[in-house]
Amino acid sequence: MRGLMQTQMLVDEAVEALQSQISDTAIIACSGGIDSTVAAILAHRAVGSLLHCVYVDTGLMRKHESDEVAEMFADMGIELKVVDASERFFNHLKGITEPEAKRKVIGEQFIRVFEDEQALCGAKFLVQGTIAPDWIESGGGERDVIKSHHNVGGLPDDVDLIIVEPLREFYKDEVREIARKLEIPSSERQPFPGPGLAVRVLGDLTPERVEACREACHIVETHLQAAAADGKCELPWQYFAALLPVRSVGVHGDVRVHGETVVVRAVTSLDGMSARYSEIPHDVLAGISTEITNSLKGQVNRVVYDITHKPPGTIEWE
Repeated sequence: MRGLMQTQMLVDEAVEALQSQISDTAIIACSGGIDSTVAAILAHRAVGSLLHCVYVDTGLMRKHESDEVAEMFADMGIELKVVDASERFFNHLKGITEPEAKRKVIGEQFIRVFEDEQALCGAKFLVQGTIAPDWIESGGGERDVIKSHHNVGGLPDDVDLIIVEPLREFYKDEVREIARKLEIPSSERQPFPGPGLAVRVLGDLTPERVEACREACHIVETHLQAAAADGKCELPWQYFAALLPVRSVGVHGDVRVHGETVVVRAVTSLDGMSARYSEIPHDVLAGISTEITNSLKGQVNRVVYDITHKPPGTIEWE
């Protein structure tokens, strides 16, 4: 862990670097996650009103996320424009089930939304919250591509913006330290992937399936946060639900139905480069399972728990 003085030096250096890099209007995608929020605050400190912060609601966000992010930025005194592009994203993702194809579509549509916003504000620069694991795991040179990100592998070749990445050399634990120093409300928030729930809904990305995953994720988060508060277990580094296109027979009353499967994932990690599955008490898992199957009756018949470390399994399922 870095000392407070050393962390302050990193903040000062990042602000100075941004001041030298950004000479005109800039735009940044603010998801509310720790990476983009830290990047936004640093850039705001560096160039003030030259920075336009945009939150894109892709329809792939967590429950209540859009309202919470808007409130957080308002509390920090930073103007945030909210763009509802959910219909656009679902239209472009229709029928696409291959994981890398999903990421590339989402990456391109993010940029296309920003091109629309760029036209409105005249932005010349795009600030991104890319951190070290993003570009390391996105391949290049002799590295294999583990994942494509909307801020790395998903960039179209013809993007008409100068990319600025103030966190590019930092790992997640280092970004958290900077977030604490900046007193960002989301500094302890668990990581959330750039493509959102798209990488947690395997198969077709229909609004109905995404909504089922959103509700299951919310249930997992609520139960694990309560269990940690009660001292039943440590709060995992990352914890969520994924919806699998695996149907099985279930019984609701006297009726046999075919429903899909939810997998619960919870891991401990320092920086996301490696992780171990969290040992969650069985009564907590049972409570999660019961609420998911009751809340998503007819859609989900089975709930399973993922006990795979990273490696070999990635934290997200896609």
